[in-house]
Amino acid sequence: MERIDKINYYLEIADTVLKRGTCLRRNYGAVIVKNDEIISTGYTGAPRGRTNCIDLGFCAREKLNIKSGEKYELCRSVHAEQNAVISAARKDTIGATLYMVGRTAKTGELVDYIDSCSMCKRVVINAGIEKVIVKDKNEEKGYRVINVQDWINYDEVLEEKVKKMMEE
Repeated sequence: MERIDKINYYLEIADTVLKRGTCLRRNYGAVIVKNDEIISTGYTGAPRGRTNCIDLGFCAREKLNIKSGEKYELCRSVHAEQNAVISAARKDTIGATLYMVGRTAKTGELVDYIDSCSMCKRVVINAGIEKVIVKDKNEEKGYRVINVQDWINYDEVLEEKVKKMMEE
């Protein structure tokens, strides 16, 4: 039997973590690792004490026909990256790596080209996480490495505001 490499080992753990997710659209699992030690995990679900979408039997964003990637403020869930950061001490997240896997709730298929939403990017940046590694079936290695510094350098919110100002 061939031994699994460390990146895929942590991605497999993230894939297991996402099975706790409660979203009716997509579930994500996140694992924060530093110095080859798991710091925390997180999955997609409603805030503690609130009813999960799977228990309600509907997704508010689906009912409102909101496209993927838009208006996350209307989502009941706390995202996997956010839950993983919330469960960790900042001293442990500085310089850490976040591993993430996403699957569609209905089919269980891997989400194509995973990327954190702009709100999660801000949380990951502030946590001091250096890299995000996502399972990506379209990549030769089966995963993609994102340097968080790239998120710092490219501010999508500022880019959108500048674009709108130029159109006016």
